[in-house]
Amino acid sequence: MSSPAALPEPTPTSPATATPGGWWAVCLCAGWCGTCRDYRPLFDELARAHPGVRFEWVDIEDESELAGDLDVETFPTLLIADGKRALFLGPLLPQAPVLTRLLTSLQASAPGGAGAGSEAQGVFDRVRAARGA
Repeated sequence: MSSPAALPEPTPTSPATATPGGWWAVCLCAGWCGTCRDYRPLFDELARAHPGVRFEWVDIEDESELAGDLDVETFPTLLIADGKRALFLGPLLPQAPVLTRLLTSLQASAPGGAGAGSEAQGVFDRVRAARGA
């Protein structure tokens, strides 16, 4: 039995012009996950299409300290934050229109929107700290 193909080396998916402290879309994935491998090029394309959003790819096995105690059961799992608060954490269909609609919806309701909870906030805080923002 052959070993699963590794994901490509991480590359910066966030344009240098992304607003510091602005919106984040974080994909929590695993190198062995075929769905994640298929989703990566689409995620990178979405990063280029949304220059005001910082897109980050986190392999939860290579960077397990970022996920902390979060038990990711379904891939891909997305974390969306407004730069300060995690607003969404959950599995998402690996389709560009689905993530685009979610981002648009959260951006429209962010000022009064409820956060995604302390576990999501913890993951976001660790990712933000690790990525130098």
